[in-house]
Amino acid sequence: MYVINAMPEQVEQADLDLLSGVETATVGHWRFFGFMNHSIQPLLPKRRIVGTAVTIAIPGPDSTLLHHITGMLRPGDVLVVDRMGDDRYACWGGGVTIAAKAAGAVAGIVDGPCTDLTEIEDSDFPMWARGISPITTRLYDLGGGINIPVSCGGVVVNPGDAILADESGVLVLPRGEVNEVATKALAIQERGKEREASVKTGLKLGEVSGASDKVKARMAV
Repeated sequence: MYVINAMPEQVEQADLDLLSGVETATVGHWRFFGFMNHSIQPLLPKRRIVGTAVTIAIPGPDSTLLHHITGMLRPGDVLVVDRMGDDRYACWGGGVTIAAKAAGAVAGIVDGPCTDLTEIEDSDFPMWARGISPITTRLYDLGGGINIPVSCGGVVVNPGDAILADESGVLVLPRGEVNEVATKALAIQERGKEREASVKTGLKLGEVSGASDKVKARMAV
């Protein structure tokens, strides 16, 4: 059985532009949800992407629907793949990479392994996955779903959510929260730069952050 829903409205470009300056680790200073498990790692180093989540769920050994969805992708989309618990079969390789990039997708995120790392590198296509596997999927026509709520890295991803991914991990944000989260994160990053500049001039990190005052107060009790 296949469930194929309409493509989601894309996140406002102005919000994505704002989010593109944010580090996932900055948001991690105060937000505790929306982060995929740290085992989903970037396959290409030093990449940061933002985009609109397009979701797909496919069963273990089958990638029929994944091939199909590459023809639906638009510029700015991030394809998020729910593997329905499978961690043995690599559904994403060189062919899917070329097709996704040709469609204008900005990245792929797979809750399982990929394959053909050299071809992914040669395509310069950012990918996040749970490693590499030589055992690949086939076109078994087993079914699946497109643009349904999925689970990826322990996070519920809805079609149309905003995705921010970098070398530290992957963050999923409801589209209505992007502007607020990005604005707060950018302010924190600016203060962080000021703090780093102070430490470089000789101030102690604990003094600048306030940590030393907390320790001294505790010791005085």
